[in-house]
Amino acid sequence: MRRLTLADTDELRATPGATVVLFLTDRCPVGCAHCSVASRPDGPSITDRELFVELVAGIAATEEVRAVAVTGGEPFAERFGLRHAVRALSEAGKDVVLFTSGYWASAGPPRPWVRSVLRSVSTVFLSVDGFHLPFVDRDRVRSAMTAIRDADCHLILQTLGEPDPALAGDSAEVNVITPIPQGRGREVFRAHPYRPLVDLGPCPLVKSPTVRYDGTVTACCDEAVIMGAGPSGLRTTVRSRAEVPDALRAFRHAPLLRVIGSHGPRALVSLLGAGSTYRNVCGACWRAHRIVERSPLAERLVTAVAALPRGGRRAS
Repeated sequence: MRRLTLADTDELRATPGATVVLFLTDRCPVGCAHCSVASRPDGPSITDRELFVELVAGIAATEEVRAVAVTGGEPFAERFGLRHAVRALSEAGKDVVLFTSGYWASAGPPRPWVRSVLRSVSTVFLSVDGFHLPFVDRDRVRSAMTAIRDADCHLILQTLGEPDPALAGDSAEVNVITPIPQGRGREVFRAHPYRPLVDLGPCPLVKSPTVRYDGTVTACCDEAVIMGAGPSGLRTTVRSRAEVPDALRAFRHAPLLRVIGSHGPRALVSLLGAGSTYRNVCGACWRAHRIVERSPLAERLVTAVAALPRGGRRAS
């Protein structure tokens, strides 16, 4: 199993079909004020274990998938799902990338089941920003870092700003992320300003489809879409392992998503209007989906643009 660096994960995410996000649970015991999916200690989690096993088997059977990002919520809050997914995916030869707050760590060695999970994980993104520290203090974070290193995982500290000097070290990479005004984050972070269509380049998120624990598959890993927002064309439902690869490939080959991912919404000037403005790519993508759903002519236009090589002329 490879130990994926930050550069490795970025390269895989940029490769269509190479990655999938497994959204394991809506539950999280930490309850950060900035949570972009508004996970709670009593949030929903896996209720249909047979369906979940089918979903994981479907991801494992999708040959082009090379790495699976396991997230939520807090994955360690869903013991059954995390143990099963990590074991099945690693045995299938997939690199498992795990996102966690480290709340599970303690002063002593981690519990046996936690150690077992970490031993089958390639890379761990450990959240260490100021929103987590009131709930997961520095001592617990240090214990989590030790457990992750002892399991021979590659460690990446994920933070909204410069990492705490007391936590950062030579053996950990740092991934500085931008605030996300979604979920509870809407009350914490200012919404993005409106931007003209021509400024909206390709969206990398459409290359990371997401499989939720409840059988919902979304075209991207945008938090709002995962939580049910946006047009219906961005989601589908699967009930068996055989349906998972088909759903993932259908999104990858969908003309509109190919345009959004390769050219960006700005390639659809005649569809969206040269003077239109949006807070982000998502707004333009959602509007384009709704237009295409109502208009066969718009659908043909998008299909033609999708056939253009990257850098080709815009539809105008």
